[in-house]
Amino acid sequence: MEMISIQTDRNIVTQINVFTVEPARQQALVDSLIETVKAAQNMEGWISASIHRSHDGTKVTNYIQFESTEAARRVTTKLLELGYIKRNTALGRVAPGEYEVAFTLMAD
Repeated sequence: MEMISIQTDRNIVTQINVFTVEPARQQALVDSLIETVKAAQNMEGWISASIHRSHDGTKVTNYIQFESTEAARRVTTKLLELGYIKRNTALGRVAPGEYEVAFTLMAD
């Protein structure tokens, strides 16, 4: 299995969605996001996704990479049409954002 790569020279679009969630709903949101990214996995322009949950149960963060802004729009539109995004936002309040990787650093 290949590792997800976060690099400054890849010229890709990174979408980071931070969800605020009730602790009792955190796992349901994680499960829903896993289904969502599996549905997107083979869509044109989608590269990867990572889902993170906070230790206190109140946050879930979804880190997604796309080949371009157009690919991000296309995949998001399809996921909206299929009802995945509505289901996710029913479980938690989301603060979405699109980014480019500005800097990375690894341990020696």
